[in-house]
Amino acid sequence: MSKTILITGSTDGIGLLTAKTLKAAGHTVLLHGRSQTKLEAAAAELGGDGQTYLADLSDMKDVRALAQSILADHQNLDVLINNAGIYKTPNPMVNGHDVRFLVNTLAPLLLTRLLLPIIPEGGRVINLSSAAQAEIDPAAIAGTRTVGDFEAYAQSKLALIVWTQALAHKHPNGPVFVAVNPGSLLASKMVKEGFGVAGNDLNIGSDILCAAATDPAFATASGKYFDNDAGRFAPPHASIQDGAKSRAILQQIDATLADLAG
Repeated sequence: MSKTILITGSTDGIGLLTAKTLKAAGHTVLLHGRSQTKLEAAAAELGGDGQTYLADLSDMKDVRALAQSILADHQNLDVLINNAGIYKTPNPMVNGHDVRFLVNTLAPLLLTRLLLPIIPEGGRVINLSSAAQAEIDPAAIAGTRTVGDFEAYAQSKLALIVWTQALAHKHPNGPVFVAVNPGSLLASKMVKEGFGVAGNDLNIGSDILCAAATDPAFATASGKYFDNDAGRFAPPHASIQDGAKSRAILQQIDATLADLAG
């Protein structure tokens, strides 16, 4: 059955390859990017009929506008793939907040919450995490403590898992909320710029995202983390098994979103 699927950060890398694969399988794919030129090029690669949405996910006003546009255009969204992410950047601080937490943690949560009214109980929210995970300092989320590139990335990707688990708990009847490490050091722009290596076959990441979006094996995986390096569901970083710590992280995430809302 054809699904309507939104993929953030789908103008290149794993996002674009996943979009092309899902489109070829007969699904309706909604593309998102922060460059109109790249969006048009991506849509052309999908045959010229892909719906495109422009938004800068480091700006929560843009995230809200993105959600409003999608809600205006669609009454149903079967799958949301929160793929967009950032690792290294020349200017990591945006209005007093680390852009890694803005794009990797906060924007996908805000977008998911805003789009939940049109995601059915049988739908899925797929969040791209990483094998890079580190114990989270709530002060780093708040922007009151700065951390290095890798720490910010690893903490933000673990924080993504924290709210994935929280939403799964809050919505026991669905949709499915699942976090996925698509594979380490894949040949994406992020890996090339951040680590200076060519990277592994992008199809490794695209294949698992397509499976997470459509395969029955993920239909009962809500709240779980899939580690594609190991090829199985696995426990994330041990620090978030502490309920008090996870609650403190969630409280800081909500407080930061409230602060960004002005």
